Amino acid sequence: MSKICQITGKKAMTGNNVSHSKRRTKRKFNVNLFTKKFFWVEQQTWISLTISASGLRTINKLGLDAAIKQAASKGFLTTIKSVEV
Repeated sequence: MSKICQITGKKAMTGNNVSHSKRRTKRKFNVNLFTKKFFWVEQQTWISLTISASGLRTINKLGLDAAIKQAASKGFLTTIKSVEV
């Protein structure tokens, strides 16, 4: 599973290490991702999404259905995993 938020499309970035030596190395800045289950009222089913903290705030602001539609139109969300409870 790749480290990409399914709602916002955020993914890992690379940057420089700050050190006092002359050797330059790169480091990876990972996204704050976690897997969360939501109840999708419009479809009457539980779904599981891999989202970032900012993606969770987007869902709280817009609502789950609007956030899923927006992510699908931008191409961030390709598949939705249904969860059996």
